[in-house]
Amino acid sequence: MTLPDILAELRLQHPRSVRRGRFGWWPARSVFEVFAGAVLTQNTAWTNAARAIDELRAAGCLQPRALLATSPVRLSRLIRSAGYYNVKQRRLRALAEWYVAEGERRGLRGRPTGELRAGLLRVHGVGRETADDILLYAFGRPVFVVDAYTRRLFSRLGKVAPDIPYEDLRALFERELPADAELYGEYHARIVWHGKLVCLARRPRCGECRLRRRCAYGRRVRLSPAPAGALAGR
Repeated sequence: MTLPDILAELRLQHPRSVRRGRFGWWPARSVFEVFAGAVLTQNTAWTNAARAIDELRAAGCLQPRALLATSPVRLSRLIRSAGYYNVKQRRLRALAEWYVAEGERRGLRGRPTGELRAGLLRVHGVGRETADDILLYAFGRPVFVVDAYTRRLFSRLGKVAPDIPYEDLRALFERELPADAELYGEYHARIVWHGKLVCLARRPRCGECRLRRRCAYGRRVRLSPAPAGALAGR
């Protein structure tokens, strides 16, 4: 089963449209808000990160210079809902310092993708998934984002080993799909929806999955009755 085949099934499973705003599927109002969200969502659900973003916006701290002018104590308090708030305020500050020093959006947008990614990865607290979130959604670069949902789904399908290195899994997508940022964003969105609604970490709903017949994991499990109306109408 090819990656385009899997995407076709995910489109049928989750037929809702992928919102096409300024930053594709990512809900943000500015480039730096994508930066901030990519840090705040580390190791937590997006709903928690979104509450922290709302707090930063209400406090006037969603611009890099305003964030840097905010005391560490206040910044930690504002992002408390995102968890690990003392760690994340340091990461936000480091990313804001880098963003300003590199000329902000105007200074960064023309740089080659490899150079931009290397620069992001040198920033304190920015790992590969965070960097790729920023590249794909803030700058529209065709870089596929690999997250826990991606690894879970594709290892269960038998496409990759559960412990495949991040870069190898990213390269698989970028090798088998056209270099299209909009496509990558859509694919990422549908993987996330599938991971949240069907291919759960515990008690996956294999009986409701369009991929089950071609899924190594799904063919092995005993099916339990689906919850009433589990995915009806979604």
